[in-house]
Parts: sequence; structure tokens; C-alpha cells
Amino acid sequence: MNQNKTEILWREEKYNVMFYSQNHYNVIRQAMKNKASYEEISALIEQALSLTPTKGSMRNACQHMWGYFKKVATEEEKKQYEQLIQTTNFSELLTFLKGLAEKYEVTYLLESRVLKR
Repeated sequence: MNQNKTEILWREEKYNVMFYSQNHYNVIRQAMKNKASYEEISALIEQALSLTPTKGSMRNACQHMWGYFKKVATEEEKKQYEQLIQTTNFSELLTFLKGLAEKYEVTYLLESRVLKR
């Protein structure tokens, strides 16, 4: 049961952690593989979210999320994404990605905390 609870937590926080720190993302991914406890994963996530995200980490997380849409997005959506990723207006970019997640019904992303800001 506890492992399932841990997997749900990680699923919800994965892109949020990536948004703040690729290093923490990698550490937590490994900890998940090693069946770390809920408390350990929760503490690592908290640690990651206490950092100041870099433009690189924010861009990387957005690019990963965009991967869900790049094959289904319209030309207009692709153009809009390219403009937003260049301007580094991440709050607008996250809003745009959330809109796409809703439009294309990508539940996995809709459950992600990074899009619930």
C-alpha cells in the first residue's frame, strides 16, 4: 500500500520537481527504483521544491511536457509553443501546456502539480 501511495505522490510531483531541479529529479527517480519509503521521497521532493528553479530546469520540464503534444498539436499550437519557450515566460507557458492537456485530455499531466499553480 505504502509503495502505491509513494508512486502516486511521485506521479503528481515528477514534473514539478523537474521544473525546479533536474538533479533532484534524477536522485528521486533512482530512489523510486530502490523502493524508497514515502517519507524519504516526500522529503526529497520538499527539498527540490525549496530551490529556486533555473531557466534551464524550467525549460527542460516544459519541453518534457510538450512531448505529449508535439505529434497532435496544430501548426498554430506548435508556433505558439516555440514562441513561448523562446520568451521564457514560464507562467504563460505552463498555462498554455495546461490548456493543451485539457484539450487533448492528457490525464497524466492534468494530475501533475506543476500545472495546478
